Amino acid sequence: MTFLVEKTADLFESVLGTRPSGVWSAPGRVNLIGEHTDYNEGFAMPLAINRRTAVAAALRDDRRIRVTSSFDSALVEIEIDDISADTVSGWSAYPLGVVWALRQVAASPESLCGVDLVIDSDVPVGAGLSSSAALECAVAVALNDLWQMGLSTMELARIGQKAENDIVGAPTGLMDQIASMHGRADHAVLIDCQALTATPVALGFAASDLVLLVIDTTVRHSHATGGYKDRRASCERACEALGVPSLRSVTESDLPRAQSILDAETYRRVRHVVTENARVLATGAAIAVDGPRAVGELLNASHVSMRDDYEISIPELDCAVEAAQNAGAVGARMTGGGFGGAAIALVSTHLMDEVTEAVLADFAHRGFARPEIFAVSAADGARRDY
Repeated sequence: MTFLVEKTADLFESVLGTRPSGVWSAPGRVNLIGEHTDYNEGFAMPLAINRRTAVAAALRDDRRIRVTSSFDSALVEIEIDDISADTVSGWSAYPLGVVWALRQVAASPESLCGVDLVIDSDVPVGAGLSSSAALECAVAVALNDLWQMGLSTMELARIGQKAENDIVGAPTGLMDQIASMHGRADHAVLIDCQALTATPVALGFAASDLVLLVIDTTVRHSHATGGYKDRRASCERACEALGVPSLRSVTESDLPRAQSILDAETYRRVRHVVTENARVLATGAAIAVDGPRAVGELLNASHVSMRDDYEISIPELDCAVEAAQNAGAVGARMTGGGFGGAAIALVSTHLMDEVTEAVLADFAHRGFARPEIFAVSAADGARRDY
């Protein structure tokens, strides 16, 4: 067992007095490219990372759900049938939302028995690394096994999204859950969010002497409030004005027409989504033909688009990206939903320390809080560990 898995199993025993039936885990993710495209039925290319959320679980002989974690010692208890958006709140809404979503699709929901869940994680919360999807997917694979539901990985990804949309109240797309469920070591996942397909893309970072650095600004965000909802609503209004079912139907050649119809802000939102979709496909092609060093300018252009057109960056993220680029990164961009969180930088291995020091120095010079900087590698998706 890995340290996290063993730690979670031990926590279960210390809190509940018995060993769990098993431990399941799911990874966080970084998005290599393709931001705010998922809920617009576009393309994205995330990778699951070697930071995971683990859940130790055991069935009960009643219909009660009990959940606790290493980061909140309170034991939340609720009957399966009582879970709703009005009865749960805080972090426990994520695992309890998964219970609720699975109950919706169960052939015999009345036959589902209660479960004890104990959770631990080394995915930073609020950093844009999809700690929420890691939690949802870990619980989903655990309950899929324990309740013997036989759902596919894509179905479980949708369960996680439904929990987040309907119980947590965050209007997120499906990219994070697909990445967490379908991750593969040394691969990204090319996601077609319209067709709901996930295609592995060999990265070859190590073979090209590259490392992917995460620069966590430590500025925290929440998808359940604020700008994320506004951006999604703006895209929906654009679709109505353009007479299309989703922005997936809009291509770069359609942008002049869109500009003539939409107000300036809405047009900028559309331009980001349309050009970002094109950058995702170009990134996949560049890696396949010329290797991962060929994607630098696409990463850089993606950040500019998010900063200027989608307006979801913040000064700390811009600082991280600019400092990494100036220190010799192949490419850099913010990752995740924005308004805080993390940036990524694709860096030659021999420059990793130099880039790290440059980012730290720039943050200190500008009076920003010290960022957390660490390397990640592409990892396998959700699974049973014990």
